[in-house]
Amino acid sequence: MSRLRIAIAQFNATVGDLAGNAARILDLAQRARDAGAQVLLTPELALCGYPPEDLLMRPDFYRACAAQVADLARKLPLPVVLGYPEEAQGKRYNAAALLDGGAIRASYRKHRLPNYEVFDEERYFAPGSQPCVVEIAGVRCGLAICADVWEYGATEAAAMAGAELMLTLNASPFHMNKQARRYEVLRDRIAATGKPVVYANLVGGQDELVFDGASFALDGQGRLTHQFPAFVEHLACVDYADGHLLPGEIAEAAEREAEVYAALKLGVADYLGKNGFPGAILGLSGGIDSALTLAIAVDALGADKVRCVMMPSPWTAQMSLDDSREMVRRLGVQYDEIPIATAMEQFAVSLAPTFSTLGPKPEWDTTDENLQARIRGMLLMALSNRTGRIVLTTGNKSEMAVGYATLYGDMAGGFAVIKDVFKTFVYRLAEYRNSLSDVIPRNIITRAPSAELKPGQTDQDSLPPYEVLDAIIEGYMERDQSPREIIARGYPEADVRKVVGMLKRNEYKRRQAPVGIRVTQRGFGKDWRYPITSRYPDEY
Repeated sequence: MSRLRIAIAQFNATVGDLAGNAARILDLAQRARDAGAQVLLTPELALCGYPPEDLLMRPDFYRACAAQVADLARKLPLPVVLGYPEEAQGKRYNAAALLDGGAIRASYRKHRLPNYEVFDEERYFAPGSQPCVVEIAGVRCGLAICADVWEYGATEAAAMAGAELMLTLNASPFHMNKQARRYEVLRDRIAATGKPVVYANLVGGQDELVFDGASFALDGQGRLTHQFPAFVEHLACVDYADGHLLPGEIAEAAEREAEVYAALKLGVADYLGKNGFPGAILGLSGGIDSALTLAIAVDALGADKVRCVMMPSPWTAQMSLDDSREMVRRLGVQYDEIPIATAMEQFAVSLAPTFSTLGPKPEWDTTDENLQARIRGMLLMALSNRTGRIVLTTGNKSEMAVGYATLYGDMAGGFAVIKDVFKTFVYRLAEYRNSLSDVIPRNIITRAPSAELKPGQTDQDSLPPYEVLDAIIEGYMERDQSPREIIARGYPEADVRKVVGMLKRNEYKRRQAPVGIRVTQRGFGKDWRYPITSRYPDEY
């Protein structure tokens, strides 16, 4: 009778912290041994964190990783399947090693190197070509790394080489609907091989990416036997006996709003924590975007690490002041009000002689609006310089798409929390957060959105309704649909052509925007690489 207890280490690695990650893996191995496990399975590139990007171009990085692998192998209390970058015979690989008895007993090199969405592995690695099947406690285990299970070939080769169980190391970043897709592709592999799969995934934030963990196991019929919780570190065991995975813990799946909120919260906590920022500063406006950003920041960091600044202009409504004051009261964060009317007047005086040489000026134009945003940006950055805290920007994906943001103004800052959240989904997240506890005043959710940069302004003065705007952006940007295809879906031609035109014209702004958390399948980050200068007409 064959029996194997596999511990999954769903842990939060920090890119480049080789010693720290190794120490965490050693601790997890000791805890796994105490739980009766016979092998510990770690995520993809667990030793160095994922993605290491151009650290992988450095020869010294591979030497440091090799030294850490050797040191860790000597200390481990049980066999560990470790993900790490390997250099051998002049080539570099995304590898997994079975560390056992103080040395590498077997190794595997990733076959499929993804080069789409946020992935760029062909830039760094050579592909492996051989299966790896290793016997652990009498069970023949095949190894695979992440993208290997998304395409036909690698797992099928392991099955043909005698694997009876697949152990998969993963660094699969989160986006909406990702877990359902993981189940789907793993079931394709199981249908082809009949072999159960144990899937260990990384958890944690790394720049724009958030890894959700949510590790799981599927039996030889594709049935879910284990599901670990998402967005938290977790160590637990999966038991395999007599050719079958035994049923175990299955964490309840969260609703979409809950999982996106958790992703944003984790992204903020890890970006600030891993980069050593003592806290965050953000500008409150009385609007929904800054309110949601504030709620996420407080939930991620704690109220004591968040400071808010309200910077009213002559056009700021009293309601905006009242709602901002009420929200900070509910959350207990530090709050300042710095009126900007005097600064606006001083800039107007300074610019008047030069502006007078440029011909008649309208009574009010975008120059006046952008000046307000830039004054606010300067104040926030001054506070950031003085305190060491990072400025969190509050713009959403809809605004980033059409350029409804001011360079060096409301785009000034170090981290864009809701950069990949459509405006319509911002409201859903606000309602979700209030379902936990009522922190966002109702007025903020129900009032018409406005930048309040001139009297009586609302967003819809210059944009289609957000339901229409977001659908057009989603079609063009996430589905790669042409304007004609979007119009054929029933959206007004004038709106479609206006929005697509705005999206294309504002690429130069997005290139200068802070990095922000990705929660959709395609965000304005690594997976959006459009030219700033382009005359493509989008007519086909």
